[in-house]
Amino acid sequence: MAKLLIFGYSGFVGPYLAKEFLKDNYEIYGTDIVELLNKSENVEFYKSDILNSNEVNKLIMDIAPDMIINLAAISSVGLSWKIPQKTMEVNVIGALNILEASRNLEKKPKVMFIGSSEEYAPSDKPLNENSPLDSNNPYGISKLAQERYAELYRKQYGMKVYCVRPFNHTGIGQKDSFVLPSFCKQVAKIEKSGKPGIIKVGNLEAIRDFSDVRDIVNAYKLIIESDDCEVIYNVGSGKAYSLKELLEIIVSLSSQRIEIIVDKDRYRPVDTPYICCDCTKITNKLHWKSEYSIDNTLKDIFNFYLAGDVQ
Repeated sequence: MAKLLIFGYSGFVGPYLAKEFLKDNYEIYGTDIVELLNKSENVEFYKSDILNSNEVNKLIMDIAPDMIINLAAISSVGLSWKIPQKTMEVNVIGALNILEASRNLEKKPKVMFIGSSEEYAPSDKPLNENSPLDSNNPYGISKLAQERYAELYRKQYGMKVYCVRPFNHTGIGQKDSFVLPSFCKQVAKIEKSGKPGIIKVGNLEAIRDFSDVRDIVNAYKLIIESDDCEVIYNVGSGKAYSLKELLEIIVSLSSQRIEIIVDKDRYRPVDTPYICCDCTKITNKLHWKSEYSIDNTLKDIFNFYLAGDVQ
């Protein structure tokens, strides 16, 4: 039975990724700096700090995984502006700790790093894998550096290091510091109140390609199971919507009258106007396609907050 080790397992994507690989009976190991509260009997969990090279080395040596997927990251563009040093530390030094530990194994595992559409230079057209790379934020720059190290370890040590550039993705369980869960939570709170309400938002003109997280983890599995680790794939729906359009979908799920107030304090220092994925390569080469529509995903998130105790 093949072993998969997931760094950053306690985050949003980790449980979805484990579920995807469990379909094919992988042995799943998860690790994170945060202790896991709701442990799964199907995932063996270890607490560790990706910035502690000794802990990372011991963990990888003890488990001797066939595959490693690194989800551990400062993954918010907005947060990366506030803590650029920590962003580089976690996203780059953390990746290097995994690479160094992995290259010391007799049987080197496949390693996957999760990049981002934020690596690309701003463009008013859908981005393919050959589009110019020139990030305009600390998060994207850290992911560019991660990719360069992956290339270095492939060439110098013959390691199978995979890189993928996912576009925005969302789903139940994503923190409400991210834009779509934030909208869904605010609207659900108003709906539960039974009276009209106000929500404050940032830049609604930004146009983004959002996918369901379940489609994204399916793509990760197809990529790391493929033979060619030098191919970098974009993963996204290929459809872009303005945040205003997406907010309108969410507001339509409520029966209450909702006033939307644009708060300039919520704007980022730099916000790319348009980001859309050209997913032709992964569709043609690996026969991947998205299964979930953004409308249904937003409805799922809204209903999740509606059913819970919205604070």
